[in-house]
Amino acid sequence: MEKKFTVALAGLLLVAAAGGAWWWSGAKTRASAKTEAEAPAGGAGGKGAPALVTLATAQKQDVPVTVQVNGSVVSLNSVDLRPQVTNTVREVHVKEGQFVRAGQLLFTLDDRPDQANLAKAKAQQQRDEATLADLDRQYKRSQDLVAQNFIAKSAADATLSQFEAQKAAVAADRAAVQGAQVALGYATLRSPIAGRIGAINIYPGTLVQTSTSLVTITQLDPIAVSFPVPEAQLQHLIAASRDNVAVEALVTGRKEPLLGKLNFVDNTVDPTIGTVRAKAVFPNADQSLWPGQFVETRVTVRTIAGATVVPAAALLTLAEGTAMYVVDAEGAAKLRKVQVLNTFGTQLAVKGVEPGERVVVEGKQNVRPGGKVRVEKPAPTKGSGPADASVAPASVKEPA
Repeated sequence: MEKKFTVALAGLLLVAAAGGAWWWSGAKTRASAKTEAEAPAGGAGGKGAPALVTLATAQKQDVPVTVQVNGSVVSLNSVDLRPQVTNTVREVHVKEGQFVRAGQLLFTLDDRPDQANLAKAKAQQQRDEATLADLDRQYKRSQDLVAQNFIAKSAADATLSQFEAQKAAVAADRAAVQGAQVALGYATLRSPIAGRIGAINIYPGTLVQTSTSLVTITQLDPIAVSFPVPEAQLQHLIAASRDNVAVEALVTGRKEPLLGKLNFVDNTVDPTIGTVRAKAVFPNADQSLWPGQFVETRVTVRTIAGATVVPAAALLTLAEGTAMYVVDAEGAAKLRKVQVLNTFGTQLAVKGVEPGERVVVEGKQNVRPGGKVRVEKPAPTKGSGPADASVAPASVKEPA
């Protein structure tokens, strides 16, 4: 009996020891979890491990503000040639797609009736001029006779009236001849501009009217590109237009961009899309640009002198605005509010950061204001070595 009691007591002691060990292990685990939860992340307040980040040094440089949008090629002059009289086409002097110069003969209409009218008007003029010459001689003779008292002065006055009336008739004849020449000129149609001939649907013998389109002539050299500019850049664009600023057109299949001059800014902003229409003129001797073609255009509307440039990856968008983490000499990160002046490529021109200051580019999610950071490597930039964190310039691209 005493032996059974001793075995039972030993079992109870073993169970109590196991329970105490389990309770002690759980309490230690909960205390460790609580300590980790209460510890500040990223070394905030100087506690904990420093956050691993990549830094870049802010640079000072002039930043061109370039608007890059899609534009369409338009002709500076396009003429829809129509006859001014109803007539029959006698001859077509050009072919489709031909380049013509200003004043070149394109079509000839049947001019026989106009030639006859001109000849008739000239004959009438000659007859009236002969009568005028005779009346001029009669008037001069009557003046001599009046001076010798052979005829009355009233007879000389009557001759003078006939002479003046005949002068008016001759003037009317000259006007009739001029009118006949104008009508005859309608029988020949010449190109008013230098350009390229479009499709021709008129042939010899075709009866044409004033509403009939004979051909369309389009000027190709020089040529224009029309493109929209965001309303925010309107004042800078107007200032640039006074200086005939250069505009680039990027043509597919051409290595170098075409260079033109800005020469027009529309007088109205489109309220539906918030853009204003601009136009630039380009030399086009090799016909690289064609009316209706879409090309990418690029124009520098202004330059921000001495701007602070940092990588765009350093920017933080917060509820209260934009900011960046700036790292001081002791390796502490401070949150700095900034204002973005311009975006170009993968870089930003900002206000609120001074040139030479270091900003956090990668690892921002692990950084807390005032926390320590540990530099992994400098941010690689175009045209610089692995240890160089300078910022290279790039072109700006505005939304269309």
